[in-house]
Amino acid sequence: MQWTYLDNNATTQPAPQVVDAMDEMLRDVWANPSSVHRLGQMARQRVELARASVARLIGCRERELIFTSGGTESNNLATFGVLSHAARPLLITTRIEHSAVRAPAEALDESGATVVYLPTDDGGRVSPNDLAAALKQYAHDCDVTLVSVHWANNETGVLEPIDELVEVVRAHRESAASNGWRATVLMHTDATQAVGKLPVDVKDVGVDMMTFSGHKFHGPKGVGALYVRRGVRLRPTNRGGPQETDRRGGTENTPGIVGLGVAADLASAVVRDASAIDACRARRDRFEKAMLEAVPDAVINGASSPRLWNTSNIGFPRLEAEA
Repeated sequence: MQWTYLDNNATTQPAPQVVDAMDEMLRDVWANPSSVHRLGQMARQRVELARASVARLIGCRERELIFTSGGTESNNLATFGVLSHAARPLLITTRIEHSAVRAPAEALDESGATVVYLPTDDGGRVSPNDLAAALKQYAHDCDVTLVSVHWANNETGVLEPIDELVEVVRAHRESAASNGWRATVLMHTDATQAVGKLPVDVKDVGVDMMTFSGHKFHGPKGVGALYVRRGVRLRPTNRGGPQETDRRGGTENTPGIVGLGVAADLASAVVRDASAIDACRARRDRFEKAMLEAVPDAVINGASSPRLWNTSNIGFPRLEAEA
């Protein structure tokens, strides 16, 4: 039976090169990469080569990458690793985040932390002015503040103005420093839907931390990463070993990490191919046009905002969304 798969924001099919690389690791290079013997060091070399590939994809230093089990763990590590040990923590986020950010926010709220939710406009975008106002109102009472706003929405594909939000955080930090205020203010973005679809350079954007996951760009499930800018203090939430420079304990998922590295190399070529992306965007637009011609009262959610080229979210009046 021939069928069309329209759920790539949930997961993508692993690329054949990814499957082959993981199969080789499971068959031939299966040792623990923390072992000092020859086979263990062969596995370690493959992990570090993969780290270099992933670092190139997002424009960071290799030591600024922490391999995790995926986006959910990365978001939890970013949130609790920064805020859980603060005396007066503040989290500024939105109600349209993935549940891997919303659930930690609810847990922090229940534990007594200050949690502020930014409003969004009709297109699902955060206003930099609202972030500036929230920082001005709440951050002076807290010793550690984390701003966490996703880069791209997994349902509508709407892109947040991450560059502008980072500038607001940076301006607040500079203003606070000039007034002798020593509190920490950091910017985290869940870029799980952006990495592998858009050119991402963390140095240009200026975020302090960034989450992403391999299975969103034709890598394996069960492996992802957290970018942590050098100098950011992050306490491990997964304790039990010295792996990932003491920031994430546990034996590395070597086949998954190698598969992620291969997927990162493939994605690096994809995001640079503007003509192919434009062609995919045009197909999406033709699809949406045809849908509106067939069902005139349908609604393209997020169509008025910048959004991912691969994503279409259509609402049908009088029908339940799940149906």
